Amino acid sequence: MKVAVVGATGLVGTKMLQVLEERNFPVTELIPVASEKSVGKEVTFKGVSYKVVGMQTAIDMKPAVALFSAGGSTSTEWAPAFAAAGITVIDNSSAWRMDPTKKLVVPEINADALTAEDKIIANPNCSTIQMVVALAPLHNRYKAKRIVVSTYQSVTGTGVKAVNQLMNERKGVKGEMAYAYPIDLNVIPQIDVFMDNGYTKEEMKMVNETKKIMRDDSIRVTATTVRIPVMGGHSESVNIEFEEEFDLDEVRKILAAAPGVVLVDEPSTQQYPMPKDAHERDEVFVGRLRRDETQPKTLNMWIVSDNLRKGAATNAVQIGEYLLGKGLI
Repeated sequence: MKVAVVGATGLVGTKMLQVLEERNFPVTELIPVASEKSVGKEVTFKGVSYKVVGMQTAIDMKPAVALFSAGGSTSTEWAPAFAAAGITVIDNSSAWRMDPTKKLVVPEINADALTAEDKIIANPNCSTIQMVVALAPLHNRYKAKRIVVSTYQSVTGTGVKAVNQLMNERKGVKGEMAYAYPIDLNVIPQIDVFMDNGYTKEEMKMVNETKKIMRDDSIRVTATTVRIPVMGGHSESVNIEFEEEFDLDEVRKILAAAPGVVLVDEPSTQQYPMPKDAHERDEVFVGRLRRDETQPKTLNMWIVSDNLRKGAATNAVQIGEYLLGKGLI
């Protein structure tokens, strides 16, 4: 099983290598791929050093699967070339997510849609993934009508430059800025660029991707996405209006049994999900469950997950595991 990781030297690419190793994905030969300026550098996987190669070299080496995390423009240019060579691409960028001919997959929810013909598979946005993992089992039982979500997103979602900015500011050191404003002791209510409707691209990703993953265009979603000075994971405050009445005890049971979900909901002992507890974990943590007392059939919950793992690398590897288990690669 030859496996290529495109963007292997970046924050998510590095995490993909870590997750492949931790989950013992059956890699017989690793092909680390990056931009021309990184060709020749070395990455270590399972104690073995591998030299970074360029795109065409990677295609010529004919991996079975390629995990892409090198940005939308790279994916747009190169994913079709890999696919044309018979390589299954699992792409972490936004390039293919809303393409009607491509599947947008969270394995716990809709991996059953995948076939051997799917040569470019889209990995959803990090903030969408964690929300739908918690939402899907509740939607199946009560049918979600409307979702209001506000996110509190880690600087790691922006990349190494943002992590460095936060750490520099914390030390009082001047350095390169990933954001237009300081992030330490601040929150920035903008993730990605603004659209004509006043929402950011990140907010509209959550709106559109949720409907596609859940296979239900009737769900109404509105989002506000915010960058905060933390590392370890993204947090979300989610308000869900259902069509059916729910029982809170049943909601807890459903979430406790849901694949990929860990319920942390003990207000009496101040137990609730936090980014520091989700760091380097693959699960989606859910807590602060309570009824919205302003209207019927509406639930509030708090969702936290490591955005580099389940929000990116782990979800991509899990897609690979599903394909492998079904004999699709």
